Amino acid sequence: MTFPVPPQGADRAERLIRWIVWLSIFAASAAVWLPAQAARIKELASVQGVRANQLTGFGLVFGLDGTGDQSTQAPYTPQALAAFLEKNGIVLPPGITMQPKNLAAVVVTAELPAFAQRGQRIDVNVSSAGNAKSLRGGMLLSTPLRGADGRVYAIAQGSLIVGGAGASAGGSKVQINHLSAGRVPDGAMVEEVVPTTLGENGTLQLDVNSNDFATARAVAGAINEAKGEGTAQAMDGRVVKVKLPKADTERVAFIADIEDLSVALTKPAAKVVLNARTGSVVVNEAVTLTDCAVAHGSLSVTINSTPVISQPSPLSQGGQTVVSEKTDIAITQQPGMLIQLPAATKLSDVVKALNSLGATPQDLLAILQAMKAAGALKAELEVI
Repeated sequence: MTFPVPPQGADRAERLIRWIVWLSIFAASAAVWLPAQAARIKELASVQGVRANQLTGFGLVFGLDGTGDQSTQAPYTPQALAAFLEKNGIVLPPGITMQPKNLAAVVVTAELPAFAQRGQRIDVNVSSAGNAKSLRGGMLLSTPLRGADGRVYAIAQGSLIVGGAGASAGGSKVQINHLSAGRVPDGAMVEEVVPTTLGENGTLQLDVNSNDFATARAVAGAINEAKGEGTAQAMDGRVVKVKLPKADTERVAFIADIEDLSVALTKPAAKVVLNARTGSVVVNEAVTLTDCAVAHGSLSVTINSTPVISQPSPLSQGGQTVVSEKTDIAITQQPGMLIQLPAATKLSDVVKALNSLGATPQDLLAILQAMKAAGALKAELEVI
């Protein structure tokens, strides 16, 4: 938009007024043009069938500096070692019990990404399965990684990276971070391909991350506007069906284009999430309050225990020193003032009203639930 230049002969006040008017018009029109919130389709939905697969395996870590498993408490570690030795042609005499300290049994996990091909490498996580003190400096032996169907999809092997350190001597111990878990970057090689069906019958399915009809309709509308009417159809609040091009060579570019489309989002459903374990309270922008009055007091119980020692007199015979405790219990209840909370339609007003109570996050858990029950809180409560 270009602003008109006022005549040179206009005075300063007239020019200022004209500029203010034009700026007001531009700001009002920009508010109409630009959506309040927008996101790309790739952040709102995922392509059905394009997913990762979990792989797990059980292996051994060698080369530990005396921080491995104790065989008496982890008998499966020497059994796994015996199986490994037998596989390599070494058979131990009967009755011999191995107790290595530089060996640890571990669980290996990895995530096989979609479209992974044979020969590609993926990262693996290694966690102690026994009582090893540390996996630092160890090397993971060749470990098959299996999927849920029991088939081997990758083989893991390599030196561990442990993000911690520790030392102990004379009964004292110092440890930084966690020592019984590590990671092997690019530690597994893909050996089997997971078939991924993409666009069967010429139709692609987009799964919306949140079950919301408005979001599904907005996603379908953005695709139809960019690729032609009738290309996409919202089936419900979670699924959007998209027609793919007939030529297979055009499908990758088509999917890349629709994933990069921007979608104007509507205001989400009002929700308050409460974490009862940590006392965290999260309120989204759609939460509103109606006029209400809240009174909240706190009740505290204090118990003090003081040892009392009674000793016999110096000349008494057979006297004993008796130790007892004197317990004082005090109950304190702070008065809760009745505070009127005004109606609030903006998130900032809701936060200001809740802060006026002067309550702790743990107190807010009870206050918000009571306000919901009284009908003053216009939001859905979710306790996690």
